[in-house]
Amino acid sequence: MTIITDSLTDKYELVVGLEVHVQLSTYSKIFSSDSASFGAGPNEHISPVSLGLPGTLPKLNKKVVEYAIKMGLATNCQINNNTHFDRKNYFYADLPKGFQTTQDSQPICHSGFIDVKTDDQNIRRIRIHRIHMEDDAGKSMHDQDEFDSLIDLNRAGVPLIEIVSEPDIRSAAEAAAYLNEIRKLVRYIDICDANMEEGSIRCDANISIRLKGATEYGNRCEVKNLNSIRNLQRAIEHEFIRQTELLEKGEYIDQNTLNFDAETGKTSPLRSKETANDYRYFPEPDLPPLLIDQKYINELAKLLPELPSKKVERYMSKFALSEYDAILLSSEKEIANYFDELVIWNNNYKAAANWVIGPLRSYLQDSSTSVSDFKLEPKTLAGLIQLIDNGKLNYSLAASKVFPALIENPNSTAEEIAISLQVLIDTNDDDLALLIEEVLNSYPDKVKEYKQGKKGVLGLFMGDLMKKSKGKINPQVANKLIIEMLDLRS
Repeated sequence: MTIITDSLTDKYELVVGLEVHVQLSTYSKIFSSDSASFGAGPNEHISPVSLGLPGTLPKLNKKVVEYAIKMGLATNCQINNNTHFDRKNYFYADLPKGFQTTQDSQPICHSGFIDVKTDDQNIRRIRIHRIHMEDDAGKSMHDQDEFDSLIDLNRAGVPLIEIVSEPDIRSAAEAAAYLNEIRKLVRYIDICDANMEEGSIRCDANISIRLKGATEYGNRCEVKNLNSIRNLQRAIEHEFIRQTELLEKGEYIDQNTLNFDAETGKTSPLRSKETANDYRYFPEPDLPPLLIDQKYINELAKLLPELPSKKVERYMSKFALSEYDAILLSSEKEIANYFDELVIWNNNYKAAANWVIGPLRSYLQDSSTSVSDFKLEPKTLAGLIQLIDNGKLNYSLAASKVFPALIENPNSTAEEIAISLQVLIDTNDDDLALLIEEVLNSYPDKVKEYKQGKKGVLGLFMGDLMKKSKGKINPQVANKLIIEMLDLRS
């Protein structure tokens, strides 16, 4: 087996293009009124149209067109004002019509791009060749019966958009960043839940390699139906090694369609790669051309929310947050919306970001709670931050005691909870000085060490002081007073 060394990665260049299939969150299917929801029993969401019975006619779901245009706008695409559907002919047991209704020559969106950040923190622009609308096939199940494969046609006719990139991706990490950006975008514009485990997003990867500096593309292999970002990366990494080994041995790379085995991390051939001619595309005779008014496109553009990249820019410029914090805050629309409301009530932007990125996200993850189900209002959390800013509460007690209690009692204020828990800071300097005096008297040897220049013992004094005060002190004020009292000692 060839070992991939730096010399080989310097010799060959990876070339990847992705085809991302996004299942749209419409109530009904693309060409019928059948439910498009996930999770029903086998063949419950079907009708003569979904079954492709003779004499049935499709009727286009207008919401699918709206969602496709929104995705095109979100990915900087040109929108086709004059578009139509085509038939793509091929046989699958779970394709009841015997063809897929898709778009070939006139897709609804084209010539867009998505910017992603690479491992070296540079921005790479991944061009989008096209976005088109189509219907999904059914599902074949091979593990339900000992002798037969079973067909569930609930998914047949569920609306999809397919986002086809140019072959601009040069690493598995770039591919992962690109797919993750698509997942964020479809959630932001609310056209898909992006749940890859349920098949809401599926990805095919077209992978080839070529000598560094070459302008011609090598023979590509298409890895089908990758259902996680991690498996996408693994498939690309495996294919780079496999194809490099073949070329190093002087062998030929067959242009195949491949399956990826998540258990072994390896690919295997499914069939030879089809070409456009194999599909015998022709215009769909049962659906008229689709004429899209520019005014309608402009109205949809106005409805788009602030997208993640724009949020990152605003958080950095307006709130002076680090890029790292801004990216984390904007990674989910609901989290970003919570933060945006939080800073209306408290202008300590860094503290607000820290609370959202830290305790709030940790609670949501640990409790499997969504932001939409989180009962603590941003105004109430802002009050908790204000208590800390005003020196009435230290962060440690706020995070460990007051915040959990507020979640359990969301109609209370932070101050009411802090008072009931008896954790408000005692601002009486005389009482604090007495406690510090008690601590210093407990460690006469450490006081001598401090006087000799060992400043590290301050941590010991502060730790003991926090215990004696049960945390009800302002650490900054206490630290300053400890130093003043130490300096007064002979």
